[in-house]
Amino acid sequence: MSNASTSAASSVALGASTVGKYRWFICGLLFLATTINYVDRQILSLIKSTLDVQLGWTNEQFGWTNGYFQLAYAASLLFFGWFVDRVGTKVGYAVSIVAWSLAAIGHSLVGSVHGFYAARVALGVGEEGNFPSSIKAVALWFPKRERAYATSIFNAGTNAGAIVAPAIVPWLAATWGWKSAFVVAGIAGLLWLLLWLPFYDVPERSPRVRASELQHIRSDVDEQRGATGVRWFQLLRYRQTGSFVVAKFLTDPVWWFFLIWLPDFFKATRGLDIKKSWLHLVTIYSIVTVLSILGGWFTGHLNRRGYSVTRARKTGMLIYALCVVPIVAVTRVGDWQAVLLIGLAGAAHQAWSANLYTTVSDMFPKRAVASVIGLGGMAGSLGGFGFPILTGKLLDHFKATGGTATAGYTILFTICGSAYLVAYGIHHLLAPKFEPIPAETF
Repeated sequence: MSNASTSAASSVALGASTVGKYRWFICGLLFLATTINYVDRQILSLIKSTLDVQLGWTNEQFGWTNGYFQLAYAASLLFFGWFVDRVGTKVGYAVSIVAWSLAAIGHSLVGSVHGFYAARVALGVGEEGNFPSSIKAVALWFPKRERAYATSIFNAGTNAGAIVAPAIVPWLAATWGWKSAFVVAGIAGLLWLLLWLPFYDVPERSPRVRASELQHIRSDVDEQRGATGVRWFQLLRYRQTGSFVVAKFLTDPVWWFFLIWLPDFFKATRGLDIKKSWLHLVTIYSIVTVLSILGGWFTGHLNRRGYSVTRARKTGMLIYALCVVPIVAVTRVGDWQAVLLIGLAGAAHQAWSANLYTTVSDMFPKRAVASVIGLGGMAGSLGGFGFPILTGKLLDHFKATGGTATAGYTILFTICGSAYLVAYGIHHLLAPKFEPIPAETF
């Protein structure tokens, strides 16, 4: 990196005005969309107790409802990764958010278990476009040294959504009925388009980007630009693709487990319904939001201090994997101690995830990023398809045999606590260094 680029990076870190900041506004739009995305996803788990009475479904059926979402999400990820790489982030993201917003509103029209199966499939098809679009946008708008931090910021929308949802969904459901929560979330997504369509474009075509900021964005001289479009089978030839895919398969289900089952965990093991546990949930995701952004900043800080990209990412990811381990004790501590352990594990997951996403743009040319993210997201969703069904079956088994929900959740949290160290080991074997793959090899 040249002295001029180093100075520019320092100026940005200090908040100086010599380099424009429009890229951070774009990051803010990604954060807002991700927040809406995760409000939509959490509504079902927050109204589960109401639907338990209305539908009379079992834990396994609830697990299948979420599993169908994941299966549709997995299948659609392949399409959206390809789609975004070809039509661009502006159009790709717009199509995705229109699809998922209409699907969210569609939940208000169903009233049976099978109806929810269909509604969750539709939501999964639309929502998977969020991450390929966002990661592609970050790769286009940020130099490598800022990407983990930018990713952690927009990815914090997953936490913000998880904070907003328990704060407003129970109130909406109590005031206007559970269907109103889905309608409000869907309308919020459509309103987001009023910001996205007029204000987003690639940096080179955006009239709001100053020359100094464009130069800053382009400061990664080791990256080569080429024609858009990469075949999926080309990507599967590389071990680097496998490193991302396997890590997503092993760790994404843990985050889904938190989103789907935490309200039930507090009710089944501690007698706290959503009217009492909402504060615990909001606290958990508030902890996650703050610490996960710090986790994204940390690896960039190490890089600025002289660590190579590989050493910085791997150091951070190992620390984050270790921070999830204490969650194995969550069923043996008090309510607020459990909140702290889950909050730490959730923050570690998000910091891990932000850096894991960033490894893709470290290794692959920009025109392949969304496709690799799509493949990894599909793998994570396949893992997320099986885990909620396993969870439901396990909890129903303990209930049917006279056991306790606490015993079932102890097994589940133990699985969660070990997943990241296993993923880290496999990821390191497949990608010992995060070195760019030449664009001309595709």
